[in-house]
Parts: sequence; C-alpha cells; structure tokens
Amino acid sequence: MRKLLHYGGIAASVVLIAFGIGAVYMGITGRDYVRDNLAAEHIVGTPDSTIPGQTVDTGAEAQAFAKVMRKHTLEATGGQTYAQMARYLDANGKPTDDAKAAAIDPKTKQPVENGLRNLWVNETALTTALNTAYFAEQVATFAIVMGIALLLAGVGFGVLSFQVLPAKRATEDRAAAMTAVPTA
Repeated sequence: MRKLLHYGGIAASVVLIAFGIGAVYMGITGRDYVRDNLAAEHIVGTPDSTIPGQTVDTGAEAQAFAKVMRKHTLEATGGQTYAQMARYLDANGKPTDDAKAAAIDPKTKQPVENGLRNLWVNETALTTALNTAYFAEQVATFAIVMGIALLLAGVGFGVLSFQVLPAKRATEDRAAAMTAVPTA
C-alpha cells in the first residue's frame, strides 16, 4: 500500500506541476495578447479621464477608457440611454417614436433616425470590447495565480512522496528490527 501511495504521490506531483506550468504559460500568453491588441489600437486617454495622455495598453486602462466613453455619451444624449431615447426625429429635430410624425429623409424616403441612438450603439460596441479586454486580462492573471498554486501543490506532493513516505518506511523497518526476537 505504501508503494502505491508513493507512486501515486509522484504521479500527482508531476501532473500538478505540468498543469501549473501550462496555466502560468497560458496566463502570460493571454495577458500579452490582450495588451498587444490594445496597444495596436493606439487609444489615448482623454484629458478628463483617469489616464490622460496615456496609451491604453492594459486591461485596467481599457476599463478606465470605457468609463469615460460612457460619460461622454451620456453628456451627448442629455443623460439618456439608448432605451430611453425616441427612435426618430420630427421635422423640428425633436425626438419621436411615431414614424408618421417623423421627418422624412429626402434621399432614402424613410423616417429620419435619431442619430444619438446610433451613437449609443457605437459606444456600446466599443465599451464592450474594452471591458472584455479588462475581463480577459483579469482571467489571465487568475490563470497565472492558479498556475503558481498548482506548481506549489505539485512540489508539495513531490516532497511528501520522496521524503515523508520513504522515511516512514525506514522508521517502520527499524521498529520491526527492534521488536524482533533474537535467535541464538
């Protein structure tokens, strides 16, 4: 039974160390991928953001920029979100949900859409991408931390397997030798 525990501990150690190395590698690779892709967009923090003049190249900076984008969009719409705005504009430029009361675009012969709603669609798409970059970097960081934990657990199993189990066997062999009846 002790031999099974010894080899099982060694196997567990090897598996945990391998998964730990894999998790750390994937975490570092994922974090670098997020940062490289953010930097490729050449986004720079606006003066009124928490990152003025800085290139957005980390998940935390992406989240900060997404917040300032939302703030700017709310300012442009008078504090209204997409769902709160009317779909069309009437002949006076006032919002309306009534397609019959809406102004007609002379080129398309369709009701004139409320452009601020389109602003919200664009803002939502862009801030979702930025917030996803933040989340992806957090997942990558979690993978690195979990990889380190797996490595430590694997090393711990290795120490137990190579030090504690064989040492106990030697102790048991000595105890057995001491209790044996000498023959003359």
